[in-house]
Amino acid sequence: MRAADYIRAVASEFDQSDFVDSDFQAAKASGYGSAPTAGVARPPSREEIETKVNETQQRLQDLKRQQEELERERATLEEARRRRTEFHMGRDEMLQNLTRGIGLLEEAEFDARRDAEQMAKTLGELRDALIKVQTLNDQTWTQDNYNVELTRALTAIENARMEWNAAQLKWPVLSGPTDTGSGAGKEDEPVPPSLAGLSFWQLARLGLAFTWPLAVIALAAGGVVVALLLNR
Repeated sequence: MRAADYIRAVASEFDQSDFVDSDFQAAKASGYGSAPTAGVARPPSREEIETKVNETQQRLQDLKRQQEELERERATLEEARRRRTEFHMGRDEMLQNLTRGIGLLEEAEFDARRDAEQMAKTLGELRDALIKVQTLNDQTWTQDNYNVELTRALTAIENARMEWNAAQLKWPVLSGPTDTGSGAGKEDEPVPPSLAGLSFWQLARLGLAFTWPLAVIALAAGGVVVALLLNR
């Protein structure tokens, strides 16, 4: 057998996988021990961090500005809602008040117009009664018509009195203020004397006159107490 044939025979007895380092192949596949490639993540640099901080700060400022704008918009909407509520409440209130006021004034106007008509009627009746009373003149009576004219005059006066009484009942203004005589009564009341003009001795005597019964009672009580103490 030649040498070449012997080497081939020995080589055929071994597997090529026996000379392969599996750990080395795994490390090579994972990139361990080799230079970093473009697809591998790396930590951010200082410049990148600063850029991120600035971007975040800008976003916060934008959000704050948007919040302020929303707050102003909300305040505007709240004011609009308040004014709208005030409008509805004011309208309902004025509708109720004006409707009620118009009804009351219409009723009062009707009553006033009716009173004015009745007052005009009463005024006409009083004027007629006044004319009738003014035309009464006993100087024109004669012996023949004396009784007739007197009866007629008394009837006119009685009718005028009835008109006057009815008008007074209907219109209290005709009664006028009543004089109760309170002023005269007050003038007749005695005026209490004043103590300002009395001297000191006069005041002392008045005080003694008012208080001597109390002094007597106090002295009597003191005497009784002293007698009881002495009897002991």
